[in-house]
Amino acid sequence: MQTNRISRKEQDKIRHRNYILTAALELFSEKGYHSVSMQEVAAKAEFAIGTLYKFFKSKEELYKCLIMTKAHEYHDTLYEVLSEKKDVVSIISDYVSAKFRLFDANASALKLYIVGSSGTYYNIQTGFDHEIQSLYNKLLNHIAAVMESGISRNVINNTNPYFMALALEGITNTFLYNLLENLEQDYSETDISVITEMFLHGVLKK
Repeated sequence: MQTNRISRKEQDKIRHRNYILTAALELFSEKGYHSVSMQEVAAKAEFAIGTLYKFFKSKEELYKCLIMTKAHEYHDTLYEVLSEKKDVVSIISDYVSAKFRLFDANASALKLYIVGSSGTYYNIQTGFDHEIQSLYNKLLNHIAAVMESGISRNVINNTNPYFMALALEGITNTFLYNLLENLEQDYSETDISVITEMFLHGVLKK
């Protein structure tokens, strides 16, 4: 029986790449894209500049890889929650909680992504905006499928499920954006429950 084991060389390559991405995240979050040089990233990751360029040909490529890596991790976690074999209300509640947990674990990356996705840090011609939008559309479709399931079970009002997905994202993202602007501000599980109830109040059948 064959096993797909990764060689020691490949393991080292993955580990070194992750060191670089971690260093880049810290520097970009602290100083902003334009104020960080590849030399600084190499020094932070404790690699020679030549080694850094073996992994990433330019700062733009490094930045794009960093954001897309974090975006895939973020969305994959949310897909798992949305695919759980639970009732619709529990899935929605778990989804909102998961977004806040991800915020706690990835505040720096999320802030970097939000600033970058405004167009400040990348050239639209790279296709970066298309990749991000594609991921987000996939997430919205997953949420809409959950809403559609709730409609078919007569739990949720018979409203356009995609619009409900947009509404859920709008409510949760508004609160998360506010937290990003006020990182010293704290929140509790009660706050998350209130946000969830705000959405459910509008979509659940009375």
